[in-house]
Amino acid sequence: MAYWLLKSEPDAYGWADLVREGEGTWDGVRNHRAANNLRAMQVGDEAFFYHSNIGKEIVGVVRISVAGIADPTDPEGKWAAVKVKPVRKLPRAVPLSRIKADPRLAEMEVVKLSRLSVAFVTAEEWNYILQLAGDTANRR
Repeated sequence: MAYWLLKSEPDAYGWADLVREGEGTWDGVRNHRAANNLRAMQVGDEAFFYHSNIGKEIVGVVRISVAGIADPTDPEGKWAAVKVKPVRKLPRAVPLSRIKADPRLAEMEVVKLSRLSVAFVTAEEWNYILQLAGDTANRR
């Protein structure tokens, strides 16, 4: 299993929207590295749901439900997409300011490549962030 971080602007599509829908398509990504991350995802991988712009915090965990699909918003079919389902809201949101201030998370893609909308997360980073969020029962 691999771990990821998916950014979304909560006023456009937030955690509550995904929960209400039950499954959402992660599309509209037009950055090559982020698109390659989408292409690398497998069914069952998990990702942090991150509210960007407003809040700037990790708020939940999603699971990749469908991988390797073409982005339905791309008429040329060059860009990748996946479908995700909500797994759980985190007990405490983990703000970007907390992540950036922590030396244990200094190498995270979300820190080093701040504009990247789909980022890889190591297992160590994943577990530590779950700990920060008060979600210790579900660490891997």
